Amino acid sequence: MPVPADNPLTPERVALGRKLFLDPILSADRSISCASCHDPERSFTDNRPKSVGVSQRVGPRRVPKLLNRGYGRSFFWDGRIRTLEEQVLQPVTNTLEMDLGLAEAVERLRAEAAYASGFRKAFGRQPNQDDLARALASYVRTILSGDSRYDRYVAGDPEALDPTERLGLEVFRTKGNCVTCHLGPNLTDERFHNTGIGFRDGRIDDDGRFTVTGREQDRGAFKTPTLRNVAETAPYMHDGSIETLEDVIDDYDEGGTANPYLDHEMTKLGLTESEKAALAAFLKALSGPVREGFQP
Repeated sequence: MPVPADNPLTPERVALGRKLFLDPILSADRSISCASCHDPERSFTDNRPKSVGVSQRVGPRRVPKLLNRGYGRSFFWDGRIRTLEEQVLQPVTNTLEMDLGLAEAVERLRAEAAYASGFRKAFGRQPNQDDLARALASYVRTILSGDSRYDRYVAGDPEALDPTERLGLEVFRTKGNCVTCHLGPNLTDERFHNTGIGFRDGRIDDDGRFTVTGREQDRGAFKTPTLRNVAETAPYMHDGSIETLEDVIDDYDEGGTANPYLDHEMTKLGLTESEKAALAAFLKALSGPVREGFQP
């Protein structure tokens, strides 16, 4: 895992980051924490189509899953942020999320004896904005999922997947064309694709990656999410518009919703009902235990 030289993973920094992640002190009205949306019991996401912040303010997109984000190369659905240290402060200041200025956040932390002590142990100084980011990023790097039955299968255990799941893996790799974007150990290419989601009545609801690059070909393109623990993280897509894995498979089988910016890999698949069922069964085998916090 890439870890910045100025923010090595230490038990003290991870413990401090975990405490901050769970504490509503970082929201304007002290009503929500990072964990309110990134629920540890739901693979660090929630069950809402769109994010909900302080005063029930609804954001424009689905809460991203935090599993294995320490391996990420860009952050948020549109990839506008390049590092975890920068990413973790964005929800704190976003008016639709926690809506707290960083100066006030630091002031609150300095006023709490437990945090003053925690920052001294982790960084050797009083709370400040940069170390707040370092602590939260350190904790997020420890949120990991692996050791699914799929992992055990590719590691050499032929009995880890049953015959239906093995057929689903074959569909995933071949006819379904899923592996084009969902590849590698983390099952994502970390790139951006327009799959037709959000294109209605001749227009795109959310320009996605275009808002970052300004390139026409990036309109409506969003980052490929990891498929780790995907069965536990409905609803799906950047706008939470698809409720079940089976519905996701149907959407891809139809080649997505045609629009001028549709990714060239999006074509009708012609899957049979048995192939669809097998693919859904395989996707459910991608769930593994989630661990978080410092592991000695």
